[in-house]
Amino acid sequence: MFEAAELGRKIAKKDFDEEEPLLHTNLLEVQRKLKDSGTPVIIIVSGVEGAGKGEVVNRLNEWFDTRGLQTYAFWDESDEERERPFFWRFWRSSPPRGTIGIMFGSWYTKPIINLAFGDIDGSEFDRQLTRIAEYERMLTNDGALVVKFWFHMSKKDLRKRLKKEAQENGKNWKVSPLAKKFSKHYNKFCSVSERAIRITDQGKCPWYLVEAVDRRYRDITVGRILLNAIEQRLNKQSTTEIPASPQKSITTTTQKGMVTILDHVDLKPKLSDTEYRRLLGKYQRKFYKLAWAAREKKRSSIAVFEGWDASGKGGAIRRLTAAMDARLHQVISIASPTDEEKAQHYLWRFWRHVPRGGYVTIYDRSWYGRVLVERVEQFAKENEWMRSYQEINNFEEQLCEHGIIVVKFWVHISKAEQLRRFKEREKIPWKVHKITEEDWRNREKWDDYKAAINDMVSRTSTEYAPWTLVPGNDKKYARIEILKTFCNTLEKAIS
Repeated sequence: MFEAAELGRKIAKKDFDEEEPLLHTNLLEVQRKLKDSGTPVIIIVSGVEGAGKGEVVNRLNEWFDTRGLQTYAFWDESDEERERPFFWRFWRSSPPRGTIGIMFGSWYTKPIINLAFGDIDGSEFDRQLTRIAEYERMLTNDGALVVKFWFHMSKKDLRKRLKKEAQENGKNWKVSPLAKKFSKHYNKFCSVSERAIRITDQGKCPWYLVEAVDRRYRDITVGRILLNAIEQRLNKQSTTEIPASPQKSITTTTQKGMVTILDHVDLKPKLSDTEYRRLLGKYQRKFYKLAWAAREKKRSSIAVFEGWDASGKGGAIRRLTAAMDARLHQVISIASPTDEEKAQHYLWRFWRHVPRGGYVTIYDRSWYGRVLVERVEQFAKENEWMRSYQEINNFEEQLCEHGIIVVKFWVHISKAEQLRRFKEREKIPWKVHKITEEDWRNREKWDDYKAAINDMVSRTSTEYAPWTLVPGNDKKYARIEILKTFCNTLEKAIS
């Protein structure tokens, strides 16, 4: 593979000086158009240590307008990053739509280094690279343009450059310790890197191998590729979606009027006031101790609350947070996305709140809005919400692989009970703000939501993150059921 980047290509200084100003101008022009198109561009800068990746990044910062460009340099993970799933820091650095993000290091660095030095085996490496390919596919399906550069030099040329720079006055400071270390293990790194490229070389985000011996050739080649890639994207009238991999157990979506999972939820259970107070105290005390035990073991938790309007999610959350030290948790209430959130992939606003080790994040509504309200109200196209089931499962799997405890609750009530609560809210002064015209409109689409809920549970209730369907006609029973389930899950996970 790398032989194709060892051909001795060069560009004369005269030719470089003639082409570079025009290339610079054209890149600025397409960047301006890019802003209007709303397409995010992600540039991956990877390759041989010592091949001048930092010089390329500096050149791109000269060519592009830095007001629409952000460079993210990924070095050693911080304590904050190590306490979260691998992709957390990359999600946080995702460029907004219409801007360019340069990923200097990126998600490839750690797997390649770990395999090269024997910290992981080949099967784990392949699994991590498959996860990377899924991540990039998700970005491109959402409209991102991902351009991946691998800068290559032969072992002979690399050692020649390192020796020359070490001898020249004023250049020795540019020779990084990592470049020296890499040169000693050149063959191993190249073998691992070639394997990574083959696994992740995809149609929508292919790798570009760039010969890096001649700096002028290297930089001009990068500029040409970027200009061509962005122009092609801007000129393309429509993109071909990559369909989500089919889930074999499900072939069709639920139709209105069909019997659903919700029809089998028994809504009759009730608790007396006396029994409720007894159980509430019991499970709140238990949860308090478990939350601190999880904190000591740095096991974080995520609780997802979904349910019908007026199903009692807020009351259940308050009984849960009352059982925790306020320093251990945060509640994220999800409403319509802000302009900042609309400029990102829909999962971005949820990734940013993933807790550190030992803490709890509670989502009052969640990423499941993608396959509920966005599906029913047609805010998302069918192919968008259909592929979201797989994206959500991958997201939750990454959380659980990192050791995060995920509990998901759907609080179910009958249509008649919802109507009773709506009317009650209209009569009580401190509850009237809870009922809106949107609630009544959603109620008119009860059957549509019921079908969407059935698909959601069927497609996303997994072994690692199962759904708990909570009977909610009696609020007291629902609150205890949620506390008890969370306690049991937490106790099992940390024991």
